[in-house]
Amino acid sequence: MKFEHQTFDAERALYGIRDAQVIHCRFAGPQDGESALKESEGLLVQDCFFDLRYPFWHTKQALLQNCTMSENCRAALWYDEDITLKHCELNGIKAFRECHGKLALQECVIHSAEFGWRCSDMRILNCQLEGEYPFFECSDMEVDALHMRGKYSFQYTKSITIRNSDLDTKDAFWHSENVEVYDSVLRGEYLGWYAKNLKLVRCHIIGTQPLCYCDGLIMQDCTMEGCDLSFENSEVQACIKGSIDSIKNPRCGRIQADVIQEIILDTERMNPDQIQIIIPAKSHV
Repeated sequence: MKFEHQTFDAERALYGIRDAQVIHCRFAGPQDGESALKESEGLLVQDCFFDLRYPFWHTKQALLQNCTMSENCRAALWYDEDITLKHCELNGIKAFRECHGKLALQECVIHSAEFGWRCSDMRILNCQLEGEYPFFECSDMEVDALHMRGKYSFQYTKSITIRNSDLDTKDAFWHSENVEVYDSVLRGEYLGWYAKNLKLVRCHIIGTQPLCYCDGLIMQDCTMEGCDLSFENSEVQACIKGSIDSIKNPRCGRIQADVIQEIILDTERMNPDQIQIIIPAKSHV
């Protein structure tokens, strides 16, 4: 079954199609119909434009290539399985939600608030993302070369690996569990509060009051910039290259840095015997 060079605007225009190709088609028009490809399976969707709501709900085994979804294409992909997007542009709010099983986005450009909520088994490669609240309650993700601007990203996530990425985000990784980040830049305020088993390797951390109230925090060969009041009430093992602006009342563990501008230890609130702070060849606290 093949649909080519056609325009669809009716409600559920291609509802439930199987093993089909949809090429150079437009989903737009005065009827303003929703759910164009709902309950479909086994699709190749290529060089198409979507201007209508909810096109891919409960879709299985689909490849989307060189497709554009406008701002009007709200909640585009929900409850899907085994979906791959390559060279696509997503501009509608809540573009991915509760999708599971072999999800992949490659070289996509995404402008979507609340993107990727409660998804699992997602692979992201060389994508650009701008969204206020991306990846809420996601799990089992692999991310490589993501360039992201957001606010409250990766909150309540589990089992995430991120590599070679640039994340400009506020309140990232709050309440996350078993997240690992390698060779990346993390910009923003209040990074990683309440995280469990957060591991940062060769990362550059920028922003105030990072990594507080953490359990099992590990940092290896990281650098920190503008990071004051770091590690408050955290269990931490950190090896930092260069300087930390200040650390405040870490709960337990070991922190090593070349320079620590200020160390704040309130003995009424914490036990200094539980934390080892090392500045090589200068001082031991």
